[in-house]
Amino acid sequence: MRLSIVMPVLNEAAGIVAALEALAPLRAKGCEVIVVDGGSTDATPDVARPLADRVLSAPRGRALQMNAGAAIAGGDVILFLHADTRLPENADALLCDALMKAQRVWGHFDVAFSGGALPLVAVTMNLRSRLTGIATGDQALFVRREAFARVGGFPAIALMEDVALSARLKRVSPPACLRARVTTSPRRWRRHGTLPTVLLMWRLRLAFFLGADPKRLARAYGHGETSVAILAKAPVPGTAKTRLIPAIGAHAAAVLQERLTARAVATAQAADIGPVTLWCAPDATHRSFREFGVTLRPQPEGDLGARMLAAFEDGPTLVIGADCPALTPAHLCDAARALETHDIVLIPAEDGGYVLVGASARHPALFEAMIWSVPTVLAETRARIATLGLKAAELPPLWDVDTEDDLARMERVFPELTL
Repeated sequence: MRLSIVMPVLNEAAGIVAALEALAPLRAKGCEVIVVDGGSTDATPDVARPLADRVLSAPRGRALQMNAGAAIAGGDVILFLHADTRLPENADALLCDALMKAQRVWGHFDVAFSGGALPLVAVTMNLRSRLTGIATGDQALFVRREAFARVGGFPAIALMEDVALSARLKRVSPPACLRARVTTSPRRWRRHGTLPTVLLMWRLRLAFFLGADPKRLARAYGHGETSVAILAKAPVPGTAKTRLIPAIGAHAAAVLQERLTARAVATAQAADIGPVTLWCAPDATHRSFREFGVTLRPQPEGDLGARMLAAFEDGPTLVIGADCPALTPAHLCDAARALETHDIVLIPAEDGGYVLVGASARHPALFEAMIWSVPTVLAETRARIATLGLKAAELPPLWDVDTEDDLARMERVFPELTL
């Protein structure tokens, strides 16, 4: 029996080499490795290409990506493997032997977390799978190709595609449950807390079986919606765009502030990735704020770090200012995609700061006791990310409007903003 391994990926450039190198012994024995990219904004496909048999693109979403990989797989058995999961030694022989001896058409491995983390969670996951016959993607599902085709593959849903496939395959045969363990990352449990994550998983699984919309469940799980928080000052002469007042005057600087804020709100709304909140300074009472039709919140007291930290919601959030006309809806969509596989996303500014910072959870240490408005902000942020052990993605840099040179550039590139 020939084995094909299908790996769905999105913005995994930082870890894809290690994931694919771990599969090299299986490739040497004739196993096929297919990487299916869901629209990465980093170098994932290029990095993966030398280490895989096939690298292809598919619409974003694990179900769609895995179905695309299965459609071109040449193996008798297809194994679906997450990029942060490692197979046990001789996984090919173990699963083929289990399928043949037990006369089953599909199965899964037991799971353990890397570094021996969360042993009780792993035990309960394995026990649950054996009792219910339902496995999850972390357990490296494998299935005979003809059986996969017979049940129609993964349903094209936003979440629980692995649970739904298990339910379909159970009608054909019980699973082969291998006691050999795959090793997967505990990152999600550590990020959100073990007990809250376990309870969330059980609640979502129960809701799915009761018929809840997978799109709604995906939002609850942390997929599908990313909040956008815009920090903006009220366009009051003398307090807005103060660095430009010597060049253009206080009134013109306030008009520019209002136009840039309107552009930032329109950009966030056009991205359509989640709710948009305008964080207003000194408060949310200025008439121009009320015209935007978005949620208004007053910025809290404190430095820029305190104000940015307050803007981070419970789920994935992108925080931007109102002074980067070069930021487009596509940039926000790319940043939201990056947060699906990273803890932090940054769009650097050409002056040494950044025009966007996104996070999948709150990280106060990134913003506290930072010296702002200096060229070292980005470098210091990178150092803090490394110290905290966070996984970060950086998109190409953009420019903002702070100086007379920036203003001249804006007037050339965006004449509609010209004063």
